[in-house]
Amino acid sequence: MTSVRTEKEQHFIKLLKHNALKVTPHRLRVLEEITQKDAAISQPDLEKIVGKEIDRVTLYRILSSFEEKGIVHKIFDLNGTATYAICSADCSADHHHDQHIHFICSVCNSVFCLEEISLPKIPIPPNFTLHGLALNAVGLCDNCQKEV
Repeated sequence: MTSVRTEKEQHFIKLLKHNALKVTPHRLRVLEEITQKDAAISQPDLEKIVGKEIDRVTLYRILSSFEEKGIVHKIFDLNGTATYAICSADCSADHHHDQHIHFICSVCNSVFCLEEISLPKIPIPPNFTLHGLALNAVGLCDNCQKEV
């Protein structure tokens, strides 16, 4: 019996192969979960979802390799917990194009990518190397706003 792959699974397989990563059920599962929500997802939340299938060390390694290859980017929430969001198609191991504002809800702590708002180019001193840039907007998300 052959399994029928969804369009989304086929996209994930192509993404992994393009980034020279072995296609494994664990990697596919993590990609599936990261792309399920509108908000970024934390490693602890991912552990709660996939913990019976994927141990903590394997999950950490998957997230690290995804970040290194430009598949996901890491954003820290208001508690300092790393959350992960899928990168744009323009990101690569050599250059992340995730220089956008992140909105963090001050009530539920959800992190949302505001990709339509790019950060300005930051002039840095000679002989300095910029590895990342983060700008967060803090307020109430739509769900929390409804509860106020």
